[in-house]
Amino acid sequence: MQKQETRYTQKQSTRTKLTPQQMLNVQVTEMPIHQLEQFVQNQVIENLALEATPSENADYPADNGLQNSNMGEDTQDRDSNGMTTAEDSIPVGNNYSDRPERVYGNTESFFDNLSQQIGEHELSDKQKEIINYLIGSLDSDGLLRKSIESLADEMEVYENIDTTPEEVDDVLAILQTFDPPGIGAQSLQQCLLIQIDRKKQSPMYGLMHNVVERYYDDFLKNHWGKLQNTLGLTDEEKESLQAELKRLNPKPGSSLGETQGFSIHRIIPDFIVETTDDGKVSFSLNQGNLPELTIAPSYTESLSAYHNNPEALAFAKKGIDSARGLIDALQQRRHTMTVTMKAIIQWQYKFFQDGDENDLKPMRLKDIADRTGLDISTISRVTNEKYAQTRWGIFRLRFFFNDKYTNENGEELSTRKMKLALKDIIEHEDKKHPFSDIALQQEMNKRGFDLARRTVMKYRDQMGIPKASLRKE
Repeated sequence: MQKQETRYTQKQSTRTKLTPQQMLNVQVTEMPIHQLEQFVQNQVIENLALEATPSENADYPADNGLQNSNMGEDTQDRDSNGMTTAEDSIPVGNNYSDRPERVYGNTESFFDNLSQQIGEHELSDKQKEIINYLIGSLDSDGLLRKSIESLADEMEVYENIDTTPEEVDDVLAILQTFDPPGIGAQSLQQCLLIQIDRKKQSPMYGLMHNVVERYYDDFLKNHWGKLQNTLGLTDEEKESLQAELKRLNPKPGSSLGETQGFSIHRIIPDFIVETTDDGKVSFSLNQGNLPELTIAPSYTESLSAYHNNPEALAFAKKGIDSARGLIDALQQRRHTMTVTMKAIIQWQYKFFQDGDENDLKPMRLKDIADRTGLDISTISRVTNEKYAQTRWGIFRLRFFFNDKYTNENGEELSTRKMKLALKDIIEHEDKKHPFSDIALQQEMNKRGFDLARRTVMKYRDQMGIPKASLRKE
């Protein structure tokens, strides 16, 4: 009870800081363009005060208050080393509507595929709302890495779904019965166990379940000699068990995409970044098929007819206020996303010019928040699950963020650059005598990275590279 009361008090405190308009702004800003299109469409259907007309300019409306010249207004911005940057003037493109929309992956999205399976279950309207939110919260590999408590809080604050962690947990259990097996698991171990449980008729079921549930660490570390002795397996049984376990998919979301021959997501980039041959960089905000929204004149004119009907008048005014709130939220989203992307490009300008990952400078959410004047939480929402199409490929915005490290000469280096160097060293090592972590530390030092052995080990683990004894061939 104590724990529940504490969580309730914290939630109430958070709510008092957000007005309904602020909550709408947060919700709209978080949405990638394909979700926003559906959201706006639903709002137009539900609110008669909204009038929608096709947008003449699909990338960035000219009347939103941000003209091209404004993109370079702060010509004295400084880069992370305090130097004035020549690339601070970045134009916003205005011709995206002339280009065909680029959709990557299956024409039926991952979300759509899972949503179709909802109809196979008898769910209440509330359960359908919850399961749709859970599907939208899945990571790209199909796993759900948010806690049940945080998901319940998010639904209540952002979606106005009055639910409890227990209800969310019950609905998640239903989602975990969907195909492909493993979808909605909250950890890799659970993901594998869900897949194994679908194989209960298999002669290997008991062994597989035992290994993943009870000897998970040994399984991950590939300690098959130890597992064979512990389980009393013959060489043939061990090989059969290994073969069955290899058939499990640690990324069920990717599995769905592969069986259809496409990527799991229908990736519609939120930003289009263009780099000319002479190194000039510009970008467009993809407005997709969002219509131009206005207050319906006929709805406003009808207010005069309700002056003797207080209830009807209140209802009509509520519709107009809601419509204005959505229009304001969309304008705020355009502004927020534009200034954020501008700041990202300014900071990582060299990368956008040549596409070389080594040119990515250290950049944190706080750096972009300071440059734009926005809150860190806002930058986090803008950069979450959104993509930028560049000359060098499609990238999540989070790709451009990385920590920094200062070497003995005072030079700032990105952790990404160090990881690339470490990966290169390991790829070119003698596979019969792979480098130990101490040897890797020494090799990194030769390249100008003065790192501790523990740091080298941490980076190696983060990249999923096993230790020397497991890399030996």
